[in-house]
Amino acid sequence: MNKDSKIYIAGHRGIAGSALLSYLQKKEYSNVIIKTHSELDLCDSKATADFFAEEKPEYVFFAAVLPCGIANSQYRADFIYKNTMMQANVIHNSYVNNVKKLLCYSSSYVYPKNVTSPITEDRLLTGELEYFCEPFAVAKINAMKMCESYNIQYGTNFLVALLINLYGNNGNFDLETARVMHALIRKMHLGKLLIEDNEEAVLKDLNMTSIADAREYLQRFGLTKKSVEIWGTGKSKREFLHSYDMADASHYLMQHINFSDLYNKDAKEIRNTHINMGTGISTTIRELAETVQKVVGYAGELFFNTEKPDSAIDRVSDCSKLKNLGWNPKITLENGISQMYNWYLTSNN
Repeated sequence: MNKDSKIYIAGHRGIAGSALLSYLQKKEYSNVIIKTHSELDLCDSKATADFFAEEKPEYVFFAAVLPCGIANSQYRADFIYKNTMMQANVIHNSYVNNVKKLLCYSSSYVYPKNVTSPITEDRLLTGELEYFCEPFAVAKINAMKMCESYNIQYGTNFLVALLINLYGNNGNFDLETARVMHALIRKMHLGKLLIEDNEEAVLKDLNMTSIADAREYLQRFGLTKKSVEIWGTGKSKREFLHSYDMADASHYLMQHINFSDLYNKDAKEIRNTHINMGTGISTTIRELAETVQKVVGYAGELFFNTEKPDSAIDRVSDCSKLKNLGWNPKITLENGISQMYNWYLTSNN
């Protein structure tokens, strides 16, 4: 990509897309196209085709997604329909309009539920999927196979990066639906305010007017002046990648890696050409909570409720392919959480 290359970021408001936009702007790329959902519905085949035909982007970062989580897993039809439609429209129209390179993002949910860590790329389609995320996973697998198939049949240059537990600025901090790191940061921040008897700040953060109602609301999420509740033993393991590292790795792949670099030229079958994009570093939920506690400065207790289940998904990826291609992560977990917490404080003041 050159500084004046026409680049389209699909999904620029999400955690991945917003990090990509910020990164490219800092790198002084001057011709980045973004569209809100109201401006362009990627589920609309005609609208998407018209957009590509008119704009003719040279490079595409496909980060648009209806994200899946246990808290919203009842929307199974939405996950499979909306993600499948967006993917099919963007990938096909990238081919039709001769996009030079596309980078499509996938999720660790595509790996089998009983896969062992560290997870290598060749574990794709080797077992049954986790039930709660199965429609989402099927949709993302479809996108991965679309990119691979278009490359094989049409000679396109479409890459797939598989993300595991992305975190960073502009994430979802809603206590109802947030993932573990975002939820812990906000809960411990609010816990810190409770300890400090800073009722005004608590009410401002929650957009509430009654401190009694606020305390009752926070108790629903296991947060009191004394402690923060965390489900399970804290032994489940995760891998966390900061969104700015994701953007840096994505830029590296766009600049230096082609589909032809991702398979053995003598192989009779081309499979598993996607790339695990992560750190490969295992962190337990307890270690994560203690790190968040340190960064936030929360002086209360961490209560691990062992009557509640540990997460069924205990995953760390093998990132040796990405490292062998020449990229390594730069942001440590503690530094990343510190950046994220500072962003949260700034955004809520």
